[in-house]
Amino acid sequence: MCLAVPGKVLEKEGTLAKVDFGHGTVREVDISLVDVAVGQHVLVHTGYAIQIMDEEEARASLDLWKDILERLEGE
Repeated sequence: MCLAVPGKVLEKEGTLAKVDFGHGTVREVDISLVDVAVGQHVLVHTGYAIQIMDEEEARASLDLWKDILERLEGE
């Protein structure tokens, strides 16, 4: 099973970007597969931005992840 997580591009330099995944988690991501601008949201899989997302779509996905993690913590 493959998982991809949305994040917001904070800054970019060449084919790398700093992406904010929320809760203080910022990682360097390869953006060579997408033409993304600072401030846009991307879907990231194994360190690569694979798709640009609109903010509403990214937020819905993050809310889903939050719900899943909260349920797992409750078990």
